Amino acid sequence: MTASPQFRILVVDDHEFIRRGVCGIFTAETGFDICGEAANGQQAVEQVKKLHPHLVILDISMPVMNGLEAAAEIRRIAPQTKIIILTMHDSQVMKDQAQKAGADAYVVKTEIAEHLVRQARFLLNLMTAD
Repeated sequence: MTASPQFRILVVDDHEFIRRGVCGIFTAETGFDICGEAANGQQAVEQVKKLHPHLVILDISMPVMNGLEAAAEIRRIAPQTKIIILTMHDSQVMKDQAQKAGADAYVVKTEIAEHLVRQARFLLNLMTAD
């Protein structure tokens, strides 16, 4: 029996409570490994360079460098890395900005339980199909 691949995930949010919750969700699922955490966009970019995650889960509203700026930089330095924006902003304008910045998916924090793992699996399965 072949083991399922372990996808490395970087979780980025300026609120430790949210980071811990997202990490807990993925730790409970098979096929995922939390390879790192960051509290702002600049740290996220540095971690992507070091850790080479398959997926970055990225908040928009953060200090130092916001999630949209970080998404654009991550897309530039690691184009194969999938990016999910995880935010409290349920707005089409923000979704459009996230897509323009290079995000692959957009999940509102109030819908974490229903959508986050499903979106992650979808994006990472696309990656393995390439």
